[in-house]
Amino acid sequence: MTDRSKLAGAPITWGVSEVPGWGRQLDRERVLSEIARAGFRATELGPPGFLPAEPAGVRACLAAHGLELVGGFVSAILHRAELQDTELAAVDATARTLAGAGAGVLILAAGAGTEGYESSVRLDDSEWDTLCRGISRADEIGRTRGLVVALHPHYGTLIETEEQIDRILTSTGVSLCLDTGHLAVAGVDPLRIAHAADGRVAHVHLKDVDSGTAARLRAGDIGYRDAVRAGLYRPLGDGDVDVESVLRRLHAEGYSGWYVVEEDAVIEAAHEESVPLDHAIRSLRYLEEVLSR
Repeated sequence: MTDRSKLAGAPITWGVSEVPGWGRQLDRERVLSEIARAGFRATELGPPGFLPAEPAGVRACLAAHGLELVGGFVSAILHRAELQDTELAAVDATARTLAGAGAGVLILAAGAGTEGYESSVRLDDSEWDTLCRGISRADEIGRTRGLVVALHPHYGTLIETEEQIDRILTSTGVSLCLDTGHLAVAGVDPLRIAHAADGRVAHVHLKDVDSGTAARLRAGDIGYRDAVRAGLYRPLGDGDVDVESVLRRLHAEGYSGWYVVEEDAVIEAAHEESVPLDHAIRSLRYLEEVLSR
């Protein structure tokens, strides 16, 4: 269903996150070496400071582990007009690094302006109009840099529900990053979004989810970080997301981009540092089984 050479890893599987107080931040060399050891040949940029800021430094750092760069995640507050220029300047800085380091995709999240992903903000129509203009401006920045901008529906951001995703698809021409995990966590069927996007999926994050923990999160019984810590995300095939059906749908639509295998993790103790590699290998084995059918 997909080219096995288009499977990438991600630092967040090793607990490397931009959220303050998220957990232990593992050494870059260990993370990159284990991404390669798991069987991936590419990765994403990770949070600011994980990889060098200059493109040449990124290339050299990844090349030392036999890896290439496929894209990078950036969150921007685009629904507030007074912040938009400053936020988009930061988007452009990341776009410059990505393009110079050989990546093809900038993954954009519509940040709510709150710390972490613990709460959501609902917008009025005026704020929605501002947000859509900001997303379109970010899309143009990407094109100027030779990148595809893929908007990432993400739990705890302004775009997480099915209604919000549909509104973005109708109001802008931006492509999507289809993240099977964040969609499922928000109670959205990833397969339905793969249909609704109608060829506008430009990047894919493959995650699996424990539906019971996700339900507790949506009910407000547990916060996002604590839900991740409690096993919200699982190795592919161990959770409740129908990953195989999503893969088949994307294949039928001719999707030829990257599939980034992710399992967001919070690592707090030294003995947990071996878990990401084990889980990444398990996820790849699952994909090998699916792809061989």
